Amino acid sequence: MNFEAIHAVRTRAVLEITLNKPESRNAMSLAMVAELQQALQAAEQSAGQADAVRVVVLRGAGGHFCSGADLKDMAAARMRAMQGGEDGTDPIAEVNAQFGRMCAAFANSPLAIVAVLEGTVMGGGFGLACVADVAIASETASFRLPETSLGVVPAQIAPFLVERLGYSQAKRLAVTGGRLAAAAALAMGLVHQQVPTAQLQSALDAVLADILACAPGALAATKALMAKARLQAPASLVDEAAAIFSRAAQGPEGMEGMGAFLQKRKPNWVPA
Repeated sequence: MNFEAIHAVRTRAVLEITLNKPESRNAMSLAMVAELQQALQAAEQSAGQADAVRVVVLRGAGGHFCSGADLKDMAAARMRAMQGGEDGTDPIAEVNAQFGRMCAAFANSPLAIVAVLEGTVMGGGFGLACVADVAIASETASFRLPETSLGVVPAQIAPFLVERLGYSQAKRLAVTGGRLAAAAALAMGLVHQQVPTAQLQSALDAVLADILACAPGALAATKALMAKARLQAPASLVDEAAAIFSRAAQGPEGMEGMGAFLQKRKPNWVPA
Protein backbone atom coordinates (compact mmCIF):
# COMPACT_ATOMS: atom_id res chain seq x y z
CA MET A 1 0.00 0.00 0.00
CA ASN A 2 1.18 3.52 -0.80
CA PHE A 3 1.02 5.99 2.08
CA GLU A 4 1.85 9.68 2.40
CA ALA A 5 1.41 10.50 6.09
CA ILE A 6 2.91 7.28 7.43
CA HIS A 7 5.71 4.94 6.44
CA ALA A 8 5.02 1.22 6.78
CA VAL A 9 7.72 -1.45 6.59
CA ARG A 10 7.08 -5.13 7.11
CA THR A 11 9.84 -7.45 8.25
CA ARG A 12 8.47 -10.98 8.42
CA ALA A 13 5.84 -11.01 11.19
CA VAL A 14 6.42 -7.39 12.29
CA LEU A 15 4.83 -4.33 10.67
CA GLU A 16 6.56 -1.11 11.71
CA ILE A 17 4.48 2.01 11.15
CA THR A 18 6.20 5.38 11.41
CA LEU A 19 4.16 8.57 11.69
CA ASN A 20 5.94 10.48 8.95
CA LYS A 21 5.29 14.22 9.21
CA PRO A 22 8.42 15.33 11.09
CA GLU A 23 7.98 18.97 10.05
CA SER A 24 4.90 19.12 12.33
CA ARG A 25 6.27 16.71 14.95
CA ASN A 26 3.94 14.15 13.35
CA ALA A 27 0.72 16.04 14.01
CA MET A 28 -2.17 13.69 13.35
CA SER A 29 -4.11 14.72 10.29
CA LEU A 30 -7.25 13.05 9.01
CA ALA A 31 -5.11 11.55 6.25
CA MET A 32 -2.78 10.03 8.87
CA VAL A 33 -5.74 8.67 10.84
CA ALA A 34 -7.13 7.02 7.71
CA GLU A 35 -3.76 5.56 6.72
CA LEU A 36 -3.17 4.17 10.21
CA GLN A 37 -6.52 2.37 10.03
CA GLN A 38 -5.79 1.07 6.54
CA ALA A 39 -2.38 -0.27 7.58
CA LEU A 40 -3.81 -1.96 10.66
CA GLN A 41 -6.70 -3.48 8.72
CA ALA A 42 -4.33 -4.91 6.10
CA ALA A 43 -2.15 -6.38 8.86
CA GLU A 44 -5.14 -8.00 10.56
CA GLN A 45 -6.37 -9.42 7.26
CA SER A 46 -3.10 -11.31 6.87
CA ALA A 47 -4.07 -13.59 9.79
CA GLY A 48 -3.93 -17.26 8.92
CA GLN A 49 -1.38 -16.75 6.15
CA ALA A 50 2.04 -18.33 6.42
CA ASP A 51 3.66 -14.89 6.63
CA ALA A 52 0.96 -13.19 8.71
CA VAL A 53 1.68 -9.99 10.60
CA ARG A 54 1.71 -10.68 14.35
CA VAL A 55 3.03 -7.42 15.80
CA VAL A 56 2.45 -3.77 14.86
CA VAL A 57 5.05 -1.25 16.03
CA LEU A 58 4.11 2.44 16.18
CA ARG A 59 6.77 5.14 16.25
CA GLY A 60 7.38 8.66 14.98
CA ALA A 61 9.87 10.22 12.56
CA GLY A 62 12.32 12.95 13.46
CA GLY A 63 12.72 12.24 17.15
CA HIS A 64 9.07 12.88 18.08
CA PHE A 65 6.12 10.54 18.39
CA CYS A 66 3.08 12.78 17.84
CA SER A 67 2.18 16.35 18.73
CA GLY A 68 -1.58 15.80 18.70
CA ALA A 69 -4.23 16.75 16.18
CA ASP A 70 -3.37 18.63 13.00
CA LEU A 71 -4.84 22.11 13.54
CA LYS A 72 -5.42 22.56 9.81
CA ASP A 73 -8.08 19.83 9.86
CA MET A 74 -9.73 21.34 12.91
CA ALA A 75 -9.76 24.82 11.33
CA ALA A 76 -11.37 23.40 8.20
CA ALA A 77 -13.98 21.55 10.28
CA ARG A 78 -14.73 24.73 12.24
CA MET A 79 -15.26 26.62 8.98
CA ARG A 80 -17.66 23.95 7.74
CA ALA A 81 -19.51 24.08 11.06
CA MET A 82 -19.91 27.86 10.77
CA GLN A 83 -21.41 27.31 7.35
CA GLY A 84 -23.94 24.88 8.75
CA GLY A 85 -22.23 21.60 8.01
CA GLU A 86 -23.49 19.10 5.46
CA ASP A 87 -26.71 17.10 5.84
CA GLY A 88 -27.09 18.38 9.39
CA THR A 89 -23.89 16.70 10.57
CA ASP A 90 -21.43 18.30 12.99
CA PRO A 91 -18.08 18.52 11.14
CA ILE A 92 -16.05 19.07 14.32
CA ALA A 93 -17.61 16.07 16.07
CA GLU A 94 -16.98 13.90 13.01
CA VAL A 95 -13.28 14.83 12.88
CA ASN A 96 -13.00 13.97 16.57
CA ALA A 97 -14.91 10.70 16.12
CA GLN A 98 -12.66 9.58 13.27
CA PHE A 99 -9.66 9.80 15.59
CA GLY A 100 -11.60 7.92 18.29
CA ARG A 101 -12.49 5.11 15.91
CA MET A 102 -8.85 4.75 14.95
CA CYS A 103 -7.76 4.53 18.60
CA ALA A 104 -10.46 1.95 19.28
CA ALA A 105 -9.31 -0.12 16.30
CA PHE A 106 -5.78 -0.32 17.70
CA ALA A 107 -7.04 -0.93 21.23
CA ASN A 108 -9.22 -3.84 20.08
CA SER A 109 -6.79 -5.37 17.61
CA PRO A 110 -6.03 -9.09 18.01
CA LEU A 111 -2.44 -8.24 17.05
CA ALA A 112 0.18 -7.15 19.57
CA ILE A 113 0.64 -3.37 19.48
CA VAL A 114 3.95 -1.85 20.60
CA ALA A 115 4.57 1.91 20.84
CA VAL A 116 8.08 3.37 20.75
CA LEU A 117 7.87 6.86 22.24
CA GLU A 118 10.32 9.72 21.80
CA GLY A 119 10.11 13.49 22.13
CA THR A 120 6.62 14.97 22.03
CA VAL A 121 3.79 12.63 23.00
CA MET A 122 0.75 14.88 23.12
CA GLY A 123 -3.00 14.67 22.62
CA GLY A 124 -3.68 11.97 20.06
CA GLY A 125 -0.17 10.64 20.50
CA PHE A 126 -0.90 10.32 24.21
CA GLY A 127 -3.99 8.31 23.30
CA LEU A 128 -2.05 5.92 21.06
CA ALA A 129 0.48 5.41 23.83
CA CYS A 130 -2.38 4.41 26.13
CA VAL A 131 -3.85 1.81 23.76
CA ALA A 132 -0.53 0.07 23.06
CA ASP A 133 -0.04 -3.34 24.67
CA VAL A 134 3.59 -2.44 25.31
CA ALA A 135 4.93 1.12 25.49
CA ILE A 136 8.67 1.81 25.47
CA ALA A 137 9.87 5.37 26.06
CA SER A 138 13.23 7.01 25.59
CA GLU A 139 14.47 9.53 28.15
CA THR A 140 13.50 12.28 25.67
CA ALA A 141 9.79 11.45 25.80
CA SER A 142 7.62 14.26 27.14
CA PHE A 143 3.92 13.57 27.68
CA ARG A 144 1.30 16.29 27.65
CA LEU A 145 -2.48 16.35 27.95
CA PRO A 146 -3.13 20.01 27.05
CA GLU A 147 -6.78 19.95 26.03
CA THR A 148 -8.37 21.53 29.11
CA SER A 149 -5.76 24.31 29.11
CA LEU A 150 -6.87 25.08 25.54
CA GLY A 151 -10.55 25.17 26.43
CA VAL A 152 -11.42 21.82 24.91
CA VAL A 153 -11.89 18.24 26.13
CA PRO A 154 -9.65 15.15 25.67
CA ALA A 155 -12.81 13.45 24.49
CA GLN A 156 -11.50 10.39 22.65
CA ILE A 157 -8.42 9.96 24.83
CA ALA A 158 -10.22 10.06 28.17
CA PRO A 159 -11.56 6.46 28.21
CA PHE A 160 -8.16 5.00 27.33
CA LEU A 161 -6.45 7.23 29.87
CA VAL A 162 -8.78 6.01 32.62
CA GLU A 163 -8.22 2.41 31.54
CA ARG A 164 -4.45 2.77 31.53
CA LEU A 165 -3.91 4.86 34.66
CA GLY A 166 -7.10 4.52 36.70
CA TYR A 167 -9.68 7.19 37.44
CA SER A 168 -7.69 9.14 40.03
CA GLN A 169 -4.51 9.67 38.02
CA ALA A 170 -6.39 10.26 34.77
CA LYS A 171 -8.53 12.91 36.43
CA ARG A 172 -5.48 14.60 37.95
CA LEU A 173 -3.79 14.84 34.57
CA ALA A 174 -6.93 16.16 32.92
CA VAL A 175 -7.58 18.93 35.42
CA THR A 176 -3.95 20.09 35.47
CA GLY A 177 -3.28 19.98 31.71
CA GLY A 178 -0.88 17.23 32.69
CA ARG A 179 2.80 17.16 31.86
CA LEU A 180 4.88 14.05 32.44
CA ALA A 181 8.54 13.31 31.85
CA ALA A 182 9.46 9.78 30.80
CA ALA A 183 10.46 8.74 34.34
CA ALA A 184 7.12 9.92 35.75
CA ALA A 185 5.25 8.13 32.97
CA LEU A 186 7.08 4.92 33.88
CA ALA A 187 6.36 5.30 37.60
CA MET A 188 2.67 5.88 36.83
CA GLY A 189 2.37 2.88 34.52
CA LEU A 190 1.69 4.87 31.38
CA VAL A 191 4.76 3.27 29.81
CA HIS A 192 6.29 -0.09 30.66
CA GLN A 193 9.95 0.62 30.04
CA GLN A 194 12.21 3.67 29.84
CA VAL A 195 15.62 3.41 28.16
CA PRO A 196 18.25 5.77 26.76
CA THR A 197 17.61 6.68 23.13
CA ALA A 198 20.67 4.68 22.04
CA GLN A 199 19.10 1.56 23.53
CA LEU A 200 15.60 1.96 22.07
CA GLN A 201 16.12 -0.48 19.22
CA SER A 202 17.65 -3.18 21.40
CA ALA A 203 14.80 -2.77 23.90
CA LEU A 204 12.28 -3.06 21.06
CA ASP A 205 14.02 -6.12 19.65
CA ALA A 206 13.85 -7.84 23.05
CA VAL A 207 10.11 -7.10 23.36
CA LEU A 208 9.47 -8.35 19.83
CA ALA A 209 11.35 -11.57 20.56
CA ASP A 210 9.19 -12.14 23.64
CA ILE A 211 5.97 -11.48 21.73
CA LEU A 212 6.95 -13.71 18.82
CA ALA A 213 7.65 -16.54 21.28
CA CYS A 214 3.91 -16.50 22.07
CA ALA A 215 1.39 -18.31 19.88
CA PRO A 216 -0.53 -15.76 17.76
CA GLY A 217 -3.93 -17.35 18.24
CA ALA A 218 -3.46 -17.69 21.98
CA LEU A 219 -2.28 -14.09 22.17
CA ALA A 220 -5.36 -12.84 20.32
CA ALA A 221 -7.73 -14.93 22.47
CA THR A 222 -6.02 -13.72 25.65
CA LYS A 223 -6.35 -10.07 24.63
CA ALA A 224 -10.05 -10.57 23.90
CA LEU A 225 -10.67 -12.30 27.23
CA MET A 226 -8.81 -9.61 29.16
CA ALA A 227 -10.85 -6.92 27.41
CA LYS A 228 -14.01 -8.61 28.69
CA ALA A 229 -12.53 -9.05 32.15
CA ARG A 230 -12.22 -5.27 32.53
CA LEU A 231 -16.00 -4.97 32.53
CA GLN A 232 -17.28 -8.20 34.08
CA ALA A 233 -16.97 -9.90 37.45
CA PRO A 234 -14.47 -12.79 37.39
CA ALA A 235 -17.12 -15.30 38.49
CA SER A 236 -19.22 -14.45 35.42
CA LEU A 237 -16.38 -15.47 33.12
CA VAL A 238 -15.50 -18.85 34.64
CA ASP A 239 -17.37 -21.03 32.14
CA GLU A 240 -16.49 -18.89 29.13
CA ALA A 241 -12.82 -18.81 30.11
CA ALA A 242 -12.82 -22.59 30.59
CA ALA A 243 -14.27 -23.09 27.10
CA ILE A 244 -11.67 -20.76 25.62
CA PHE A 245 -8.91 -22.69 27.40
CA SER A 246 -10.26 -26.03 26.19
CA ARG A 247 -10.41 -24.89 22.57
CA ALA A 248 -6.84 -23.61 22.78
CA ALA A 249 -5.53 -26.75 24.50
CA GLN A 250 -7.12 -29.02 21.90
CA GLY A 251 -6.25 -26.81 18.96
CA PRO A 252 -3.11 -26.87 16.81
CA GLU A 253 -1.28 -24.26 18.88
CA GLY A 254 -1.96 -26.03 22.16
CA MET A 255 -0.86 -29.38 20.75
CA GLU A 256 2.27 -27.87 19.23
CA GLY A 257 3.13 -25.92 22.38
CA MET A 258 2.85 -28.91 24.68
CA GLY A 259 4.72 -31.11 22.21
CA ALA A 260 7.53 -28.59 21.93
CA PHE A 261 7.77 -28.32 25.71
CA LEU A 262 8.01 -32.09 26.16
CA GLN A 263 10.52 -32.40 23.32
CA LYS A 264 12.58 -29.49 24.64
CA ARG A 265 12.39 -27.50 21.42
CA LYS A 266 10.90 -24.21 20.32
CA PRO A 267 7.33 -24.32 18.96
CA ASN A 268 6.87 -23.75 15.27
CA TRP A 269 5.56 -20.19 15.65
CA VAL A 270 8.88 -18.92 17.03
CA PRO A 271 10.97 -17.34 14.24
CA ALA A 272 14.13 -19.23 13.39
